[in-house]
Order: sequence, then structure tokens, then C-alpha cells
Amino acid sequence: MEEKQDKKYSTITIPVQLADKIREKIDKTGFHSVSSFVTYVMRQVLSNIDEDQEEALPKDKEEEIKKRLRSLGYL
Repeated sequence: MEEKQDKKYSTITIPVQLADKIREKIDKTGFHSVSSFVTYVMRQVLSNIDEDQEEALPKDKEEEIKKRLRSLGYL
């Protein structure tokens, strides 16, 4: 038998017009509620932010690369 995970939830307020628009868009999708759609979107956004931060060069490395490119005449 599977144990139920205790999930805690928070309430986030969005404009009614946005919620209505989301409700219309998810009508024929696998999302069963505005909350499930917003949760999915937020997870995607946060994942993209994490990926972008991982790809960013540290400032010292960036400066080193710029210096090398300048010395080669590219900058």
C-alpha cells in the first residue's frame, strides 16, 4: 500500500481575468484546474531559471575570456 505524502499548500492570488483566461485555455488539456496549470508553469519557469544560472560564467572567467579575445583582436 502506498503511503500518502503530506503536501502543504499555499494560496497565491492572481487577477480574475487571468484565471478566467487560463480556465478557457486548459479546457481541452490534461490540466484539471487553474492551480494545477499554474503549478506546472511555475515549475517550468523555475527550472529554466536554474538552468540559466548554471550556464552563466563566473565574472572572473568572463573577464579572462574577454581579455583573451581582445589580445587576439576580436574585441
